[in-house]
Amino acid sequence: MPGNSSNASKRATNKKGAAAGSGGKNRTGSLKPRGKTLPADERPWHKGYSGTEKLPNKTARKQDKERKAAAAEGRVPKIGLPGSKDTTWGRGGGRGTSGRPTQQRGNRAQTRGGPRIAPGRRSNPTKEGPELLLGRNPVVEALRANIPSTALYMAQGIDIDDRITEIVRTAGDRGIPILEISRLELDRMTGGVMHQGVGLQVPPFAYEDFNDLVAAALEQTAPLLVALDGVTDPRNLGAVIRSVAAFGAHGVFITERRAAGITPTAWRTSAGAAARVPVSQVVNLTRAIKAAQQAGFTAIGLDADGEVDLYQLEAASGPLLVVVGSEGRGISRLVGETCDMLVSIPMASEVESLNASVAAAVTLAEVSRRRTYK
Repeated sequence: MPGNSSNASKRATNKKGAAAGSGGKNRTGSLKPRGKTLPADERPWHKGYSGTEKLPNKTARKQDKERKAAAAEGRVPKIGLPGSKDTTWGRGGGRGTSGRPTQQRGNRAQTRGGPRIAPGRRSNPTKEGPELLLGRNPVVEALRANIPSTALYMAQGIDIDDRITEIVRTAGDRGIPILEISRLELDRMTGGVMHQGVGLQVPPFAYEDFNDLVAAALEQTAPLLVALDGVTDPRNLGAVIRSVAAFGAHGVFITERRAAGITPTAWRTSAGAAARVPVSQVVNLTRAIKAAQQAGFTAIGLDADGEVDLYQLEAASGPLLVVVGSEGRGISRLVGETCDMLVSIPMASEVESLNASVAAAVTLAEVSRRRTYK
C-alpha cells in the first residue's frame, strides 16, 4: 500500500549506519605486547622489592623536595617538625648526627670516630617522632651528654647568658644546624609551652634495657633504684628523675602502659637530669620488682598506712628499691603485696598525703642521709 511504502522509506532513511573505519590504513605503528607483569620482588618501586636498591617512594621524594625548597628560601623545613604529619626526620635508622652507624658494645652506644654517647639513648627507640627539648638547662644537659640532635632553634632577640653561649658553641662544634626563628614561630612549634627562647630537636627517647639497668646498679657501692607504679603526670616523672640524680640513685623503671613516658615535658621538669639517669620501661611492674628482689634488692613501697616508719628504716644500707605509687590511688594492691615492706613518711595529721614526686624526694633524701652518716 502507498502508506506502507512511505513508512518503510522513512524507516530506511532514519536508520543509523555503521561508522566507517580506516581499515588499518591510518595506523602509524604496530601494537607491541606489554609482556608479563613482574612479581613484587622484581619491581624496584614496590615495597616488596628484594634487590639492594629501591627507587625513592612518593613520601621520600616529597620530603626531599620540601627540604630543598626550605633551603632555597632560607626557612625552617616543615618535614619532621612537632605537629606535622611526618615524624621520620631525625630517626636515621640508628645513625647519629654524623650519619655514621652506631656501634653497640654491651649497653654502651658509641659513634665511630666520635665522642661516647650516653648509655641507652639509641637502643630500643620509641615509636614516636622526633621530640623538641625546651629550656636552657635541658638543652645544655642534652648537648653535654652527646644526645644525637638534628636541629637547634633559637628565638630572635634572645637574652644571652653562659648557658646560651655554651649551647651555641657546642652545637657549632658538633655540626648541628642552628636555626634562628621568631619567638612567635617558636611559640607555635611548642604549643605555647615555656621554652626560654631555645629548643633542641632530638630523636625519640630510647629506654635502657631493664636487665642492664639492674646489673649496672649492682656494680655500685650502694645500689639504689626507683620504680614508679602508674605515675601518669610527666612532670612528676621528671621531678622524680631529678631527685634520683640529686641523691645518687642509679636508675628508674616505669611501666609501658598507663604511665607517663619521657616526653619533652618530663625532660624540662627534670632540668636535664634525664640525660644522665638511666630509665627503663617494663611490661609488668610486679615481675620486674620480683626480678630485682632475686638480684638482691630490698623493695620498699611508699604507703601512707605503711607499718615501717621511714626514719626507722634499717634496710637503707643495702641494695634498695623504692616503689612510688600513682598520684591518686598510690601503690596498687598486687605491687604492695610484692614489696618486702610498706614504708610511711611521718606527717602532721592535717596533711593526708604527699605528691608522688615529693614523697620520692623525701625518701631518697633520707636514704642518702642514713647511708652518708651511718
